[in-house]
Amino acid sequence: MDDQETNPAAPTALVTGSTRGIGKAIADMLRQRGVHVLTHGSGDGPTGRAQLSADLDDPAAPAQLWADALAAVRAAGRTRIDILINNAGLFDAAPIDLSDIAWLDAWDRTLRINLSSAAQLSRLAVRHWQEGGNAGGRLVNIASRAAYRGDSPDHWHYAAAKSGLVAMGKTIARHYAGDGILAYTVCPGFVDTAMVGDGANASDAADLARDIPLGRVARPEEIARIAAFCALDAPESMTGAVIDANGASFVR
Repeated sequence: MDDQETNPAAPTALVTGSTRGIGKAIADMLRQRGVHVLTHGSGDGPTGRAQLSADLDDPAAPAQLWADALAAVRAAGRTRIDILINNAGLFDAAPIDLSDIAWLDAWDRTLRINLSSAAQLSRLAVRHWQEGGNAGGRLVNIASRAAYRGDSPDHWHYAAAKSGLVAMGKTIARHYAGDGILAYTVCPGFVDTAMVGDGANASDAADLARDIPLGRVARPEEIARIAAFCALDAPESMTGAVIDANGASFVR
């Protein structure tokens, strides 16, 4: 179902990093549920260009992305964004034997894309949902099991960013539930996406599976089902919840 064919009364969602992998699976699943979806990417993805383009490594990009999303909403005859799903992410390595400048540059870039941009968008969403009698909204952050169990020696920055994403979601849930603003976080382990391919060769799949009691990495559609549940179906009393989806490779 195309975005423009959805029911005008149906909710509108902005999904960042939605040209491939988990983000694309989330966007596709929300569309199947009748949601008007605004997709985002930093350029052409495997399935073409997203509706909204923004390089989240640029500190000014999140605010522009939000403004562009609101403009697209109004152009479609709608009035608000009901759901924000922060999925965009980066999994670049930063070995500790890099030069100081290179290591810090890698750290800063990962935090900008994985955490700071999500924080900026979440702030704008919270303010949007508080304005003009708006009836709240739903925030879904896609974090990682790395938030709790850490990651490889080359990915301190990735684990730190994802841990910050979890803490941010909990803070939003605690302080804005009275405004009808609900926040949920999903923590996948390894997922069969292009991002995993950036950090591990396809030939390493068997090695990854050995660390997962389920015997395989997650499928993007599995994470999408959880995200769609949080965005549309999760009870209000679940706000603040963190949902693990890692095949029991890390259990809290």
